[in-house]
Amino acid sequence: MPFINDILKYRSLSIVGLEKNTGKTVCLNYVLHRLNEIGHQCAVTSIGVDGEQTDAVYGSAKPEITLFDNMLFITSEKHYYQRQLVSEIIAVDPRRTSLGRLVTGRVVCGGKILLSGAASTGMLRSQISGFRNMGVPLTIVDGALSRLSLASPTVTEAMILATGAAVSPNISQLISKTRFVCRLIALDEVRPNLQQKLNPLEQGLWAVDAEDTVHDLHIDSVFLLDKKKSDLFAYGNTIFAAGAVSDRLVKYLAAQKNIADTLLIARDFTKFFVTPETFNEYTRRGGRINVLQRSNLVALCLNPTSPQGYNLNSDEACSALSDALGLPVYDVKKGNAQP
Repeated sequence: MPFINDILKYRSLSIVGLEKNTGKTVCLNYVLHRLNEIGHQCAVTSIGVDGEQTDAVYGSAKPEITLFDNMLFITSEKHYYQRQLVSEIIAVDPRRTSLGRLVTGRVVCGGKILLSGAASTGMLRSQISGFRNMGVPLTIVDGALSRLSLASPTVTEAMILATGAAVSPNISQLISKTRFVCRLIALDEVRPNLQQKLNPLEQGLWAVDAEDTVHDLHIDSVFLLDKKKSDLFAYGNTIFAAGAVSDRLVKYLAAQKNIADTLLIARDFTKFFVTPETFNEYTRRGGRINVLQRSNLVALCLNPTSPQGYNLNSDEACSALSDALGLPVYDVKKGNAQP
């Protein structure tokens, strides 16, 4: 698959799914296999537990994670002892998770393993930085469940998005749900000088005036909007939401008379907790949205089967998604792609 060459441009990569059972582990195994073939060293870690043989919810068989010689990894003590490979221990993190301390190892003789890693994105960023300091050119984060937050550009530089029949067995709904997330991922960045000013702000709503001066609106919650609506546009029509962008906030902005002049800025695409209907109404009325940092989507992968027994035609689904999104779509298990 051609996206492997794109992955080599980055130092960290997350593999996330729109839903559980969208084929993240299949994507990960394919990437690891190809990186091993071309001799590109990498490290692997996870949030949550990934690589189990049986799905904890549906009881169906799941692909295990296969690591190759000289790859580095982080997993819990419990799963380190259960590994089906030969490895040496490089470090043991004294901080404990529910499954014990986290063990950093190097594969001596490849095999299968369960990954259970960091308990927070902060710990994950620390692990990625640690691998980078060790000279590892690429760290891959396997996201448990549908943790899109792992794909934030504040955590990893690039991402692979997995979608498929588990999202919806209806191809039209599958396209609609996948297209919405891809639209968020593709949002334009703000200009660099404004990015530098807004990046340190961690919470609340802020206004940006015509001279790019940033003003604290002292609105810590969207529930205070009605009481402070006269203050919202006191400095202009550019609003920065330092935390989550809620459906309530976007609906409120979409209902304003000056919506066509409004620019809403979010930190990145993972901060949006809005429905497609609310988002589309806001943009239909002329509202604009930017982000401080845009995520790098290197591949969109499809799993045509679901644990409930639904099966999509892989070729038709890849083609339909590719046509609708204007992106290549890959079924790595079948080995096909629709450019």
